[in-house]
Amino acid sequence: MAMNRRGFLGAPLAGAAAARYDTVLKGGRVIDPANSINGRMDVAVLDGKIARVDREIRAAEGKRTIDVSGFFVTPGLIDLHICCFHTRLDLTPSVIADHHCLPSGATTCCDGGTAGAESFEEFSKIAGRSKMRILSFLNIAAPGAQAGGAEQDPAQFKVQLAAETARKRPDIIIGFKTGHYGGKFSEQRAPWASVDAAVEAGRLTGLPVMADFTPQPAQGRFPARSYREFLLERMRPGDIVTHCLADRYAFLTADGKLNPDLAKARARGVKFDLGHAAGSFSFRRVVPAVRQGFLPDSISADLFGDAPFTVGISLTNVMSKFLCLGVGLEDVVRRTTVNPARMIGRNELGTLSVGSAADIAVLELMKGRFAYLGSGGGKIEGHQRLQAVLTMSGGRILYDHPYGLSVPRWQDIPKDSRYWADATEQKW
Repeated sequence: MAMNRRGFLGAPLAGAAAARYDTVLKGGRVIDPANSINGRMDVAVLDGKIARVDREIRAAEGKRTIDVSGFFVTPGLIDLHICCFHTRLDLTPSVIADHHCLPSGATTCCDGGTAGAESFEEFSKIAGRSKMRILSFLNIAAPGAQAGGAEQDPAQFKVQLAAETARKRPDIIIGFKTGHYGGKFSEQRAPWASVDAAVEAGRLTGLPVMADFTPQPAQGRFPARSYREFLLERMRPGDIVTHCLADRYAFLTADGKLNPDLAKARARGVKFDLGHAAGSFSFRRVVPAVRQGFLPDSISADLFGDAPFTVGISLTNVMSKFLCLGVGLEDVVRRTTVNPARMIGRNELGTLSVGSAADIAVLELMKGRFAYLGSGGGKIEGHQRLQAVLTMSGGRILYDHPYGLSVPRWQDIPKDSRYWADATEQKW
């Protein structure tokens, strides 16, 4: 079969050595920060796993060989924060993960606390049906996120139930989530009740906490619930501050400098996740922070019901914003692959190491004139846009647009294939 300039190369020629691999991705520039690879390499897949990464793998060695020259090949991306409990309309409005993540090259996503211990069984059915990998930060509020105000009610912060649920499902639950807690405090509603409960569940299980936190001033005999105390006392090493560039966080001082507490928290091992969503990426504060060298440890879109129609859109859109702010592509890929994998204790993900799951993203870095929206208004203009053109999960190609890289031209399909047999059948 003739070689296309880009895309499907076909099967081995007659008389060639027998194919050794199911799929070979040939000619791309591999960026795999976990293995310190950034250069032109070929990637071979066998039985759903990475079989070989090498400078030269012959096209004939693949049952299917795909020309990805001109594209970037990375581990399947990880979106550390998303809301994807789409079957429960009473919880935070969610998206269908497969529909939104696979077209962005994401093969793993972590639901950020939409499900709690009491709703987890239903959520696990979504994870079981999904083509991509869905994991969960279990909400410390047992019913789940914003379910009848459960996140505001300490009586719903069922630590033992959360810990027990996590122990039963370590395949899916990778931590706990605290969020949206605030308002008027009392003896029954202590200022730190949600954070402390989530941290206790984390202590019992050895899992991290993802915290969405809102500082509040002093109330009567209750002292201020401060950003500093949150970072330097309440969060443990390995715990994750999500929405880390949201306006409610004092990551900049009054004179626009980076808050020194950020460096202190990082020195303690606290991690920072972007959690873009619809309202956590205001350019007037993000740009100064990035220019002064502060980058989240993980870049996540936090897609939920409204986000795809506002400013978040997709993970690759959010990644593109950082490129246009001057962050290098390898740094952006690092924050959507190996970094989030390590933050959730899944070191087998976010890598193209031989033997790891064949989760792969093929990305195109487009040049042109593009605009990116920020939270609360305003935009930036840039000349780069990242888009996924092929997504492979466990060795299966689940997304292949707009070029159809893995698909031959219709007239080149072998005449003895099922494609042509179907064409002769009568349809009644």
